[in-house]
Amino acid sequence: MVWLRGLGCAALLFLALSAAPAVAASPALDALVADYEAWALSDDPFEAGRRGDADALSRLPDPSPAADARRRAALTGFRDRLAGLPASLTGEDALNRDFLGWTLSRRLASLDFDEARMPFSSDGGFDQTLGYVAAGLPMRSAGDARAWIARLKALPAYYDAHIANARRGARSGFTQPRPTALQVLERARAAAALEPDEDPLLAPLRRLPADLAGTDRNALLDEARNVLRDRVRPARARFVAFLETDYLPAARPNLAARSLPGGEAYYSWLVADHTTTALTPDQIHQIGVDEVARIRREMDGVMAETGFKGDFPAFLAMLRSDPRFYARSREELLEKASRIAKRIDDELPAWFATLPRLTYGVRPVPADIEETYTTGRYFGGSAARGVAGGYMVNTSRLDQRPLYELPALTLHEAVPGHHLQIALAEEAQSVPDFRRNADITAYTEGWALYAERLGGEMGIYRDPWERFGRLSYEMWRACRLVADTGIHWKGWSLEKARACFAEKSALSPLNIEVELARYVSWPGQALAYKIGEMRIVSLREAAERELGDRFDIRRFHDAVLLAGPLPLDMLEARLVGWIAAERQRNSTRP
Repeated sequence: MVWLRGLGCAALLFLALSAAPAVAASPALDALVADYEAWALSDDPFEAGRRGDADALSRLPDPSPAADARRRAALTGFRDRLAGLPASLTGEDALNRDFLGWTLSRRLASLDFDEARMPFSSDGGFDQTLGYVAAGLPMRSAGDARAWIARLKALPAYYDAHIANARRGARSGFTQPRPTALQVLERARAAAALEPDEDPLLAPLRRLPADLAGTDRNALLDEARNVLRDRVRPARARFVAFLETDYLPAARPNLAARSLPGGEAYYSWLVADHTTTALTPDQIHQIGVDEVARIRREMDGVMAETGFKGDFPAFLAMLRSDPRFYARSREELLEKASRIAKRIDDELPAWFATLPRLTYGVRPVPADIEETYTTGRYFGGSAARGVAGGYMVNTSRLDQRPLYELPALTLHEAVPGHHLQIALAEEAQSVPDFRRNADITAYTEGWALYAERLGGEMGIYRDPWERFGRLSYEMWRACRLVADTGIHWKGWSLEKARACFAEKSALSPLNIEVELARYVSWPGQALAYKIGEMRIVSLREAAERELGDRFDIRRFHDAVLLAGPLPLDMLEARLVGWIAAERQRNSTRP
């Protein structure tokens, strides 16, 4: 594959770094990292609040152009300071320097493209952000309640700033396609029609202790209801009116991101940013075509194991309709997901030397977003705030949630996928904050897709149906490479993109439509899963070849996970160094 050629480059990089003269830890770098981390937290009250900053819990981010100008000035200043550091840094200092440089570059590039002009997608946006926060927010004191009410009071200004950004996008032609705008309008109308007592934003206050000492719990609830009725509801109505009057007429008629002003450069950057590689859209498209063919051959073999006598389309039709593959109630689906999660927990120590302290729960996707939401997702927890991670299972439309896919979904979203990786990163005290919490899709989603594959080795898939479900999920991610580049680079229609998922995977029709809408409105993101997974698999294969019977899977997983999320080239350099160190360690063992 294309990126395997990079393994030699990573090895040369590691050897060069190893051969460089050692220097002491850099006080200038330490100061720069500390300043950047402090600034980043001050700029992100959601993250600061999640980590226990009580003052941040009452604030919302500032998405205005003036705030973006301040961000640009701060980021440019950090970049200038970074350029003045010595080139001779080694080890963790070199990694921190390079990672910070990569982080600053991607944030500045986002500002260069003025991505704030497109503040919503089919999958989410500013209009849903506070709902996600509400779903996992602990509410234990009057101070927590007052901070939440302060955020509700700030929400109208937050809406207005994002609407102004989207209006700038409409004027400049930097918009979502019309189908996406219609989806956003539908959910905006539903939100605007909510009565305060139905509003998910009231839910955190309902979790206040009934015997809250010295505080009138009902008074706090009443205050929040009044804010939702008198301030938030009118803001939502303004968003609906903006979408109807200004945005829909300006929404782009073409699905392709390449059709945006400057769209060719923008989509190329999105591909590079999400995959953290230099692969072109055309190269990724071809990788997808090759992977689809390979996975289909494996599917044929597993289909034969089931004893099914018909052809592949008939097999898919049977999987999508046979009632034995579907839960009969929401509770049954949650119980089955929970049972799978505990079976995986039982196997983890044999495969991972280091496990996180933070636990996770199995929860339903909130009812207000379930209809247009993906089949499952992970909500991060916070040890500082006393919140467990959340493996979120969509329990709506049970005839679209096949049980043969549930083991792969659980491996991906819970353990050893997102929860294990994210919780370990949070707990890695030797890793700077800005690395522990980095949003690197190719790493985080690549790891979670690798976890689905690892589930086969762990014995989690119990029969051919579940093994086929795993392959169907892998096909889903391979089809993304074809469909995302097809839509946004090659100008494909939605019907042409749909064919891969409908004809080559067992995904339910609803899941396919939700996913296609996501790819249209969030270009490039879906490419990261398969590209990241394939890189991790190739690095493991290289380690197994180099180390032979001294290869230790538990130590390998530590090497991948304990430095936190990394761009793929940096991960590769780290693993090349780990292989060399393991070879040296093994040479001294009897």
